[in-house]
This record gives sequence, C-alpha cells and structure tokens, in this order.
Amino acid sequence: METQWHLYVMAVLYILAGINHFINPTFYLRIIPPVLKYKQLINSISGAAEILLGILLLTSYRPMAAIGVIALLIAIFPANVYHLMQKGAGMKVPIWGLWLRLPAQGLLIWWAWQYV
Repeated sequence: METQWHLYVMAVLYILAGINHFINPTFYLRIIPPVLKYKQLINSISGAAEILLGILLLTSYRPMAAIGVIALLIAIFPANVYHLMQKGAGMKVPIWGLWLRLPAQGLLIWWAWQYV
C-alpha cells in the first residue's frame, strides 16, 4: 500500500493551525473583518473546525472532511483579503506574503480536492 505522506502533512497542518487559534488567538482576531461580530466565537469555531477536519482527513470520512476543508478555506478567504487591505493589520508580515497568500488559498483548495 502506497504511503500518502502528503495526506498526513495536510492533516497535521490543519490540526496545528487549529490548535494555534487557541494558543495565539490575537493573530486571528486581528484579521477577522470588523463587519463580523463575535470574533472570539468565530476564532474558536474555525480553530475547532480545523482540528476536527484535520483528524477526519485520516479516517474513512476523508471525502467529507476534504469538502469541509474546501468550505473552510472559502469561508476564511475574506479574512486574508482584509489582512492584505490592512497592510498586515499591525503585524510584521511582508506585503508580498499577504499577496501570495491569496492564490495559495486556491492551491490549498486544489490539494484538498484530491481527497474528495
């Protein structure tokens, strides 16, 4: 059986990113557009979703988890745009990195699509 190391990498990345929502919430709270209320709740839900989806990618629920990852990536795209519009939202992030992050979302969606 072929080892799907890239699947494990994806799962671990989402699990770690989800955990980071709880370890370093300030980063995420700063990039949630102000039009959205309940920023703490949004941060907690998106972090928990990343953890759960990362775990589910390693189970027989992989196709549903991959669709969930795609939906999550689409849902958080406005935060990435807002982060760019705010020129890093007071964080030391290079502008080129913020620009690169936008098309990277498409690559992440493509990567998740491989498991649907």
